[in-house]
Amino acid sequence: MTPGPLHRTQLAVEVADYLRTRIMTGVLRPGEFVRLDETASALGCSVTPVREALATLRGEGLVKQALHRGYIVETLTRGDIVDIFWMQGELSARLAAHAAENPDLETNLAELAAIVDDLELAVEAGRPDQVLSTEFAFHRKVHLMARSRKLAWFQYSASKYNPLQLYSNDPEWGREAIASHRRLIGLLRAGDTEAIHAEIVAAFDDARDRLIAQLESIGFWEDDEESPAATSA
Repeated sequence: MTPGPLHRTQLAVEVADYLRTRIMTGVLRPGEFVRLDETASALGCSVTPVREALATLRGEGLVKQALHRGYIVETLTRGDIVDIFWMQGELSARLAAHAAENPDLETNLAELAAIVDDLELAVEAGRPDQVLSTEFAFHRKVHLMARSRKLAWFQYSASKYNPLQLYSNDPEWGREAIASHRRLIGLLRAGDTEAIHAEIVAAFDDARDRLIAQLESIGFWEDDEESPAATSA
């Protein structure tokens, strides 16, 4: 494979991440058109990776294609968000339970503790870029400890809908994440799978509630009241 196509593929993934975050945080709202030219101009790229990214998001159900009119943002309900974070929490808890059985547990826990120390420095320094990278490193380490590549792949796919930039800019969230990670390290050492599950699910529930609160604060659902069936999905 030549470098050109590989570069375009990577760029399309980055554009998809950018648009997915804008949809999940309500910057792009249901019913709005995603303009290829405007998006390409904002990102400093051609329309080709934007078109490829939108095709990916169409497959995920985040946008739909209107004949001869382009792409329109699909409906995003509270129930959708609840389901997305439920899935992430359950998959992450399962991976962490596997991680507790790692034969080199103490060595790995020492590495996790060092990552949390780096996360604390990033949060206190107000460096959201470093918060993102260290938060990713922490979860990646747990997933590697789990030695369950298929499960980790599913969790990674689900995590794409988690708008991490929303949290990385919030020092309160950062400090709570640090405390949660340190509790998790202790629970992994103890091998308490029930408490591990509760700790991780609570963290994802908190992230879910923060996202819903953010969307409510900008009136995301004001003009489109959901049916009881949608909210209880």
